[in-house]
Formats: sequence, structure tokens, C-alpha cells
Amino acid sequence: MKTLKLLVLALVVSFSAQIHAQSAEEIIANYIEAIGGKENLLKIKGIKMQGELNAQGMQIPMETVTMKDGRMYAQIEFQGKKIKQMFTDGTKVWMFNMMAQVVEEMPADETKMIIEEFKDFPNPFLNYKDKGYIVELMGTETQEGTDCFKVKLTKKPHTIKGEVVPNVSYYYFDTETFVPILTEAEVPMGPAKGQLMKTPLSDYQEVDGVYFPFSTQVQGMTMTFTSISINPEVDDADFAKPVEAEKTPAIKN
Repeated sequence: MKTLKLLVLALVVSFSAQIHAQSAEEIIANYIEAIGGKENLLKIKGIKMQGELNAQGMQIPMETVTMKDGRMYAQIEFQGKKIKQMFTDGTKVWMFNMMAQVVEEMPADETKMIIEEFKDFPNPFLNYKDKGYIVELMGTETQEGTDCFKVKLTKKPHTIKGEVVPNVSYYYFDTETFVPILTEAEVPMGPAKGQLMKTPLSDYQEVDGVYFPFSTQVQGMTMTFTSISINPEVDDADFAKPVEAEKTPAIKN
């Protein structure tokens, strides 16, 4: 009888291990299906998001446009003036220096890192195996009062200033809805390098058959979107190198 119990226990452990090994893939598959399915995601060529940024009590209108070909801009409206804080034509990236009031080109390493991240459009888990990414189930945790699957996503590392920087992030998927309610990742560069950046995601709403979080937080700032549109009409000039950048040297490494 004791031998039979041990055999049954061994079979249960073995079966549980197999489920555990496959569960990360299953969670991702359920997630992709929950937000609209692979077919709908592949139809997305661009996304435009409009809303407000709450920074230290100030409500700042904002707009972002991200395109499948790597073009992108993030724009705010401050004191009646529209300012593109970051934008790229898919090859170079520019930032607006609020202190100096000038547009600056990002260094080559950081530009490469940003553009590589944009290649994940519209979702890092879409065809993740083809990109060489690895997903691992780290267990379950409670976040924001919600039971979650904690999934580790490992992508190809970045090289910044000659240093190889891991590219790892963690996603907390609601065990009932399979959508992420929180992401975590280390800041790879800048003054906050090495610090853990947490990004809560909430208020999922459907847009043309695809679900998006309409509320998120980044480094203490809350972004609330009032409008998200898929495949918006854009002007090439919105992503082009501005005249100011011609006069401003690239940021030094």
C-alpha cells in the first residue's frame, strides 16, 4: 500500500511539472485571445492614443502615435503649446530638453535600444517565439488585491555604453481574465538606472475588436486615455527630423 501511494504521488508530481512547464505558453495564448486574438492584432498598423497626464497634480493633455514601421511620437500640450517630447522616424530618436528648450538627438546605443523595443509593436507577446523571446511562469502572486500569474519575459539584451544590459520584465496576469494588471522592469539607463519600474494597467476597453488598458501609471505619473484609435491617418512630417535638431548636436554618451 505504501509503495502504491508513493507511485501515485510520483505520477502527480510528474504531471504537475509537465503542466507547470507548459503553463506559461498557455497563459500567453489565453492573453492574446482575451485581448482580441492574433488575427486582429496582426491587422494593426498604427495606434493613436489621446488623453491626460497627471503629473504632480497638473492635468496635461497628451497624445501618442506609434506605427508598425517604427515611427512614433509622444506629444504633450503645456502652457498652450504642443511639444513633442520624444519622436522617431524609425532610424533616429529625438528628445525635447525642457530645461534647455531644445531638441536633442539621442545617443546611438540608446537610439538602438528604443527602436528595438518599438519592433514589439503592437504587443511583445505576439509571435514571441519567432523573436527568440523566452517566457517563464514564476508562480502566482496577489497584486492590487487580485490573484495573478507572474510571468517572466526575457528578450535579447541591450548594449549601452559598452555594457550588456539584461532585458527582462515581469507581467502579472489576472488569473480570471488573463490580462496583465501590472508590469515590472529595471530601468536600463539614466539617473534611475537599476531601479524597479512598476507600471499598473487598468480600465480595459474594446477598440475595434482589440482590448487596451485606458489607464496606466509610469514613475508616479498617471496616464488616462479618453480615445484610442487603430490605424490612424498620419503625416510623414509628424515623425520627421525638425529644423531645431539640425542645429543641435547629439547627446553625448
